[in-house]
Amino acid sequence: MSELDLHRDAEAIFRAGLSAADPHRLLLSNSLVEGHRWSYRGEQVVSWDLPASRAAGRLLVLGAGKAAASLALALEESLGDRITAGRIVVKHGHGLPLKRIVIEEGGHPLPDDGGLAGTARLVADLQDTRPEDRVFFLLTGGASALLVAPAPGLTLEDKIATTRLLLGCGATIQEVNALRKHLSAVKGGRLAEHIHPAQAMTLIVSDVVGDDLASIGSGPTVPDPSTFAECWEILDRYNLSDRIPDAVRQRLTAGMEGRVPETPKPGLPLFQGLRWLILASNRHSLDAAGEASSRLGYRPEIFGYDLVGDTHVQARAFASRLVELSGRGPTALLAGGETTLRVKGKGRGGRNQEFALVAAREIEGRKDVLILSAGTDGTDGPTDAAGAFVDGATLARARSLGLDPEAFLRDNDAYTFFDKLGDLLRTGPTGTNVMDLMVGLTA
Repeated sequence: MSELDLHRDAEAIFRAGLSAADPHRLLLSNSLVEGHRWSYRGEQVVSWDLPASRAAGRLLVLGAGKAAASLALALEESLGDRITAGRIVVKHGHGLPLKRIVIEEGGHPLPDDGGLAGTARLVADLQDTRPEDRVFFLLTGGASALLVAPAPGLTLEDKIATTRLLLGCGATIQEVNALRKHLSAVKGGRLAEHIHPAQAMTLIVSDVVGDDLASIGSGPTVPDPSTFAECWEILDRYNLSDRIPDAVRQRLTAGMEGRVPETPKPGLPLFQGLRWLILASNRHSLDAAGEASSRLGYRPEIFGYDLVGDTHVQARAFASRLVELSGRGPTALLAGGETTLRVKGKGRGGRNQEFALVAAREIEGRKDVLILSAGTDGTDGPTDAAGAFVDGATLARARSLGLDPEAFLRDNDAYTFFDKLGDLLRTGPTGTNVMDLMVGLTA
């Protein structure tokens, strides 16, 4: 089997994973409207009463996230003119042609003025809700940056500066989102305050390890168990306490002293009319990737569900295991999750491209292995690539072009490295977002 064959099969396996987590397909194929009742009959089975008529109550479709447009399109196609109004905030370039639901675009991974304005209009859509109203809230990965409303006393610049520090220090997504929630007027359950007293169904595409509802998109409609004190501990852990903006420091201090209210906690009556439904997660993609591997003639082995930890450490371990499997017949080593990349350089890239570059060192010189690491949303870090391919000849080809792999790693510049080699995977926006998939193949 040639390297070209491995390359083709790895991409096919990855795309099978994408298809399994396609929220548009899942929502259309598993939902049903009978009279005034909406039902979903997938892995979870739920039913929900809709307003009997426009006069009886509004049906709003709101949401945020990189894959929110896929969900919105499915609801438009299934609910039609039952929808009173709608608005979603998506990453720039991740919209779809919708008829009834307005698309706002914002920045990711750092928030911007577009997200700020779009969120303000989304909150305004929730004015004067009644118990008879119903709200579909569409939540996917990316919402933490896209649904942006700084808490009182903070500016967008304060949030951008804090987010940049957190994303570069190696903090986990749960730690980053804990801070985001306590600096926001809509995250950490605070959007539920605007939805109340209407009832809401949150439809979720999970991009968080363990599918923790409070962490996905920083949980705008979910009770928040984290506290101001925990946020300060996170800042201390990563030596950021003295680097955050003064206004952020003042808010966290006021929160710990009880002068600023905590985020809404579990058990509050506020959440009694709210429901949550996870439609897709990384596990769906990883299982589908395994099935696709088998169809292509590979024996699948799962290296890890919910892969976390340092990007470099996990890349070395993944590649080492793949080398162990070589010579045992065609095998597909698969993993899914979200590793943590500590950024020290000034280059471009993301955790998947860096995962691939680190793995390339472990498989150098092998003629029978290939690795693809890519983000299921189609964007790895602040780049236009989903990820990258590497094989046993990658580093030799790079050096023949005068490229020093170690220099690119030191500068966190994996994007430039792979762009020069022509080994980036560019999918464009995929319509889903369930973390990352790593595919390793042996001939």
